[in-house]
Amino acid sequence: MLARNGGRRADQTRDISVVYEHLDRVDGSARFGFGETKSLASISGPIEVRPTQENPSQATLDIQIRPLAALPGTDAKALATTLKSIFAPSLFLSHHPRTLIQIVGQALCGSDSGSGLGSVGRGWNASLTASLVNATAAAFINAGSVPMRGVVCAVAVGKLKGDADGELILDPEEVELPRLAGSGCFAFLFSSSLSADAGASSDIPPCSLLWTNYTTAAPFDVAELSRARELAAKGARQVWFALKESLAPRGTSTPIDAKVKGERPSQDMEVDDEKVEI
Repeated sequence: MLARNGGRRADQTRDISVVYEHLDRVDGSARFGFGETKSLASISGPIEVRPTQENPSQATLDIQIRPLAALPGTDAKALATTLKSIFAPSLFLSHHPRTLIQIVGQALCGSDSGSGLGSVGRGWNASLTASLVNATAAAFINAGSVPMRGVVCAVAVGKLKGDADGELILDPEEVELPRLAGSGCFAFLFSSSLSADAGASSDIPPCSLLWTNYTTAAPFDVAELSRARELAAKGARQVWFALKESLAPRGTSTPIDAKVKGERPSQDMEVDDEKVEI
C-alpha cells in the first residue's frame, strides 16, 4: 500500500475547499480546490447574445478556459469543448432560447510539472480538470439563474506504475504524477431524477457518469475501468457533500469559505436536495 502525503488512503481526496467569490459583473462565481489544486469559475447569463450565436430553440453555451500564465492554447480550447459536453446535458438550455450563458474558467495553480500553465507546460492534469469542473458547478449553484437537472461533481483517479494489482488512487496530487501509469478525470451528474443504483445511500442523490478521459499505458482493461469508475464515484460523493455543506451559510454578505476534509461526512447529516438542485 502506497504511503501518500498527509497519510491519505488510496480512496481519500485531499481537503476540499469551496469559496463563493461574489465577483463583480457576473451572476455567479466560485473557487474550488483539492488541496493546492484550485480553479476559479464565473457564470454570466442568461444574457443577450450576438445574432451570429443566437439559437432559436435554446441558450447558447459559451466556455472560455484560461491558464495560470500565458494565453490560452490548444489544450485550453480543447478543455473548453470538453466542459461544454459535460455541462450541456446538465442544464435546461431550452428554458432560455435566444440567450447566452457564458462560463469563464481560470486555473489558480501552477508548478514545475506545468499544471495550469497551458501551452507553456504539460497542460491540465486530471485533478486540475476535476477542480475546474467542480468550480463551474459551484458557480452555477451560486448564480441560481440557470435551471439545472442536477449537480455535476468530478474527481481524478490515477493508476500506480509497476503495481501488479493495478492499484488505483483517488485525487492524485502533483508529486504523485511521475508515479502514475495512467490517470483520468471522471465527471458525474447527481440528480434525484435519476434511477437509484442498487445499494446507494438514501441521503445522496443517484449519480450517472457523464464523461471520463481515463487512459493507461497498458492495453485497455474493462475491469480496471470499472474499478476506476467505482473509486471515482466514491470521491464524487465527497465532492457532493462538500458542495452541500458550502451552502449552509449562503445568507451571509461576505465570501463563503467552506473547507471539508477528504472524508465522507456522517450519515446523520441533514440533507435537503432542493438546496443543490436548482
